[in-house]
Amino acid sequence: MFIKPLTKYNKKIDEHYTVYQLCESYRLDGRVRHHIIIGLGKLEEKLQTVEQIKRLGKRIEEKLKGQNQLPLDNVDEKIELLANYYYGEIKKKRSYDIIKNKKDWQTVDLSTLKNKDVREVGAEWLCKQAFDQLGITDFLHNKNWPEENISLASTHIISRAIYPASELKTVSFIKDNSSVCEITGYDKNKITKDKLYKISHDLYSVKDELENYLSKRTNELFDLEDKIILYDLTNTYFEGRMKNSKLAKFGRSKEKRKDAKLIVLAVVINREGFLKYSNIFEGNMTDSKTLETIVDALSNQTSFADRNPIVVIDAGIATDENLKLLKNKHYNYMCVSRSNLKEYYADTDCIPVEIKDKRNQPIELMKVKTDKENGDNYLWVKSKAKALKENSMNGLLSQRFEEGIQSISEGINKKGGTKKLDKVYERIGRLKQKYPSVHKYYDITVNDKGNGAATGILCKHKKGEDPDKKAGIYFLRTTLDENDEKTLWSIYNIIREIEYTFRVLKTDLDLRPVYHKTDNASMAHLHLGILAYWLVATIRYQLKQKGYKHEWREIVRVMNTQKCVTTTVKNIKEEIISVRQCTEPIKQAKQIYDLMNYKPAPFYRKKSVVLPEEIFKNNTS
Repeated sequence: MFIKPLTKYNKKIDEHYTVYQLCESYRLDGRVRHHIIIGLGKLEEKLQTVEQIKRLGKRIEEKLKGQNQLPLDNVDEKIELLANYYYGEIKKKRSYDIIKNKKDWQTVDLSTLKNKDVREVGAEWLCKQAFDQLGITDFLHNKNWPEENISLASTHIISRAIYPASELKTVSFIKDNSSVCEITGYDKNKITKDKLYKISHDLYSVKDELENYLSKRTNELFDLEDKIILYDLTNTYFEGRMKNSKLAKFGRSKEKRKDAKLIVLAVVINREGFLKYSNIFEGNMTDSKTLETIVDALSNQTSFADRNPIVVIDAGIATDENLKLLKNKHYNYMCVSRSNLKEYYADTDCIPVEIKDKRNQPIELMKVKTDKENGDNYLWVKSKAKALKENSMNGLLSQRFEEGIQSISEGINKKGGTKKLDKVYERIGRLKQKYPSVHKYYDITVNDKGNGAATGILCKHKKGEDPDKKAGIYFLRTTLDENDEKTLWSIYNIIREIEYTFRVLKTDLDLRPVYHKTDNASMAHLHLGILAYWLVATIRYQLKQKGYKHEWREIVRVMNTQKCVTTTVKNIKEEIISVRQCTEPIKQAKQIYDLMNYKPAPFYRKKSVVLPEEIFKNNTS
């Protein structure tokens, strides 16, 4: 063991200072690594010389390894007091196995061997180390949160990341299945659903400050610059009436739940998948009306103070008004054009290129020019995979539209069917409203005798109109003056990252549906899921950098193979020896720990010995 100095810098007072850590060296894959046992703080305030600091480290090591005490005449009272204090802190935090290097021979009765209290520990320990890496504990300390509340907050956030469920089910998970409380230090017997509800509200009360802190922290931690950001919205529905809610409204549900009220979640992320900003809007808010609020919030972010990044948005948000707003705020943007260009010609300065998508399907790219006066650049895109999908959809919709016309025609010709002219036109209108993308390719004529009753209906394809010719073609619109089509395409294609973000939030982290009955509880619920996503993004980003690209559910499944178990056995003295220990991680879990440079277990071993009960006979004389 040795004491390692670490230089820090305080920006507020422009001063460098040194803190110390007690470390232990070990070798992994042929490389020497350091395991930090405990932070010792600023030792210069307590000890004057480097020699005293070295003696302190040696004295703590002797205590941890159970070596003999120093002779009385060699004892430095100050060093001894500090060694006792840090030894107690190490025992309390369980950051070192005190009997690790001692041989402990026992004669035991194997028939009394039992395993009990088996709990999952791998996913919890992975998330706890990501939680500490993000420095959320330090942030809450600066907000003067009590230690118990910080432990409860970390317990709730980690539980949501690995077992997204209601507060009631989360309590059962923590008490029966998980070792998260052993890792966070919170007494699991104190866990109740009401305490989980309250800590969610407490975390939501510091939402903006915590979000801004985490945005800066991840940029510093992984050296990110936020050159490109992505903005999009999704909605989630309520399983309940939400009668007195100001946020829950009926709107266009992405899950086709027309019967349920909605709430809209807007997020801004960078290209690495880290959140920059989030907001909650009313359920009937249209996508295009939310951008101004988000842009104003981004302008206030310190990370964008010197330079505005490229904003990538979907076609639903890219109205002319919103694009003009981005230009006025000096943001560059990239989006899908809301309408296909009718008059355009190829840019002679650029050469059309063909690239392959993930499924090896060809995508043609060509920069085009137009006579529009908006000053934007356009990229013509033709995707074979998209064309096949659209052709299939157009064929299905055309078939259903024609079947609808046939049904109207049969109503005209059969007894008791709809024959009144205005009713027939009404049915045709409803059919066109149902199939807006295909009805424009048909000419429909209704015949009548002039007496207000229809006698027949004629439907045929318009000449020269073929939806299959335009299938798979769309245009990207941008303010960037870039001649390389591949560069423009790669910038836009980053929008896949925000699609994955929503998939994780709504499916893996259980933001859909919402069962809460009040607005405050619903917002706290959504914010807790977003905090859990910070852990997911931190872990997945580091793994992707090392080539490990599995989904979050698969990562949790692999890590859940590592358990924590208590083994009890009686020795020859009738003493019950109890050992609490983590199982060795399987090969895949060990790989994840190594790629993340995380410790493979929260503790090495906890041992206790229960002495046999003494039996006294009653003296009745």
